[in-house]
Amino acid sequence: MRVRRLATWTALPLAVTLGLVACGSGGDGGSGESNPDASVRIEIAEPQHLLPTNTNETSGSQVLSALFSPLVDYDEANKAYEVAAESVTSEDNVTWTVELKDGYTFHNGEKVTADNYLDAWNYGAYAPNGQNSSYFFEKIAGYEDMQGEDPTAKTLTGLKKVDDRTFTVTLSQPYSEFKTMLGYTAFYPMPKAAFSAPGVLAEGYEQAPIGQGPFKMKGTWQHDAKVEVEKYDAFPGEQPKVAGVEFRIYQQPTAAYADVLSDNLDVIKTIPTENLSTATTDLGDRFKQSSASSLQVLSFPTFEEEFSNPDVRKAISMAIDRDEITKSIFKDSQQPARSFVSPVVAGYRDNTIGEAGEFDAAKAKALYQAAGGPAKIELSYNGDGGHKDWIDATCNQLKANLGVECVGTAEPKFADLLTKLKDKQPVGLFRMGWVMDYPSMENYLGPLYSSAGSSNYYGYSNPEFDKLLAEGARAANEEEAVKKYQAAEDLLAQDLPVIPLRYGQNNFGHSTKVTNVEMDLFDRIDLLQIEAVK
Repeated sequence: MRVRRLATWTALPLAVTLGLVACGSGGDGGSGESNPDASVRIEIAEPQHLLPTNTNETSGSQVLSALFSPLVDYDEANKAYEVAAESVTSEDNVTWTVELKDGYTFHNGEKVTADNYLDAWNYGAYAPNGQNSSYFFEKIAGYEDMQGEDPTAKTLTGLKKVDDRTFTVTLSQPYSEFKTMLGYTAFYPMPKAAFSAPGVLAEGYEQAPIGQGPFKMKGTWQHDAKVEVEKYDAFPGEQPKVAGVEFRIYQQPTAAYADVLSDNLDVIKTIPTENLSTATTDLGDRFKQSSASSLQVLSFPTFEEEFSNPDVRKAISMAIDRDEITKSIFKDSQQPARSFVSPVVAGYRDNTIGEAGEFDAAKAKALYQAAGGPAKIELSYNGDGGHKDWIDATCNQLKANLGVECVGTAEPKFADLLTKLKDKQPVGLFRMGWVMDYPSMENYLGPLYSSAGSSNYYGYSNPEFDKLLAEGARAANEEEAVKKYQAAEDLLAQDLPVIPLRYGQNNFGHSTKVTNVEMDLFDRIDLLQIEAVK
């Protein structure tokens, strides 16, 4: 979430990092010979968007990972290495030179050039286009001139074409992790065919995106049903081992699980909580676990008066027994979270929220009453994500421990919830999950909590937090950057715009018709490794 992603479904914890017992994720329950002519079926939720600069959730990211090839990816140590890029270099962490590998073409036959990156990034950065991932271009010189209702520029001054395979990126401030960022979805290229005029998206492009990755669209996006892709034979990188993928859209995780058990679906990315206790019996060695980067939180609309007091937010946090919910609902398959970043990144510290993470019903109720907390609390969540059980359990705890009325409200789809949040419609408290975009502590802080963050749905704004984040980004090395990011996290612990609840782990399963099913830290199935079997 190679990408950050807002996580649609409940994710489960980091087996390797947190010392849990986990199964491996390769070579498994299927038998028979590989069938390269077959397609595989993978569940997703309805994407909010299928445009690189506008996709900031895991289902859309999974589809785009088939259609596009990133400039860089990450090795087992979370270090960036070149994929579509030949090289990404800088002598001063300000001006970066990106050289592209030769041989890449878009699915319509267009040759991939530097212009395709410049066009896509300028489109994403231009505020009137309203792209969810515009934030990721803010480090590039000229970004500020492209913001507001009436921008003074339509292109980033920091982007310069050198030749067809080379361009430079000049940042407004030094940033040593810029190469690491380039694995994120927002930095994919877009073909000339994506635009009807310079900076104007062609009508219908998002319904059938044209990428330069290992798969191409087969037909168009069938909303609330499926997205189909097929192998792109001219792809110059590693070729997939299957002929295509059907990304099948589900609104209920239990329905997807039933289809996996009956071999009517090949991969479910998250085992529903109600099926965790029987998954090993149901699936045998086709039940898989692997490390993830996800973090589950309960979020506050801090712009609403009733949740504007940090003491109200702290009291609600103290009234939630994370350990009990982890045990009773998730069967100890998750790890309670009391920090704002995942253990998989450098700079993680355990229990940064301190007292706010300690379950104490009496103290929580006294603090809540003194702070004038509301008599009724609504917890909103997406109904297509398997969250009902833990939301109900959380509501029951808040009723018992704070003496409030609490109701859980399900939006049909994650995209619906995000749209309401973007429009600042009243939803009460709301669940949110985060899967990193790139392996950096900054990625858990900037997009979610900075004043201009792409996924700051809470209205949180703290100038000192923004200042520390900017100082971390300008730091000469990782060690200095981490110190600034940790200081910024300490401010979050005081303000509590969200309540950290659980760290995630990939708990997934597959049918008897596929093998070599692997899932990465970013909540995505590896589409180059999966195989169909005869």
